[in-house]
Amino acid sequence: MPLTWSRKRRITRRAEYAACYSRGTRRQTRHFVVFALPSPAGEEGRLGLAVTRKSGCAVERNRIKRVLRSFFRLHQQAMPRMDIVVTPKKFLRAGKVCLALAEADLLPLLGSLAAEAEGGAA
Repeated sequence: MPLTWSRKRRITRRAEYAACYSRGTRRQTRHFVVFALPSPAGEEGRLGLAVTRKSGCAVERNRIKRVLRSFFRLHQQAMPRMDIVVTPKKFLRAGKVCLALAEADLLPLLGSLAAEAEGGAA
């Protein structure tokens, strides 16, 4: 599997983010809030990142997004068939964010979301 994340696997429009927020389920980890909405039948899961100014200046926000994108690229096989929006909690600082932190927080959550998506499809 290539280590790329195509445009069709990204949430890009405001309405798509709003749908995840309003109709999706909200899950929290220690450092992130994750909104998940099942994808229409036959579609791949898509990813959206919402990193606000509460997380710091532009350099810090970009670092958080870069680490999260890297995590999802490396673990694409664990991505469930859902639209997922990841938001860091406001106390999370860019200096603390690393791939190990993202894996410890998000990998178990992706597993439970995948099981939920499979259970809902059956």
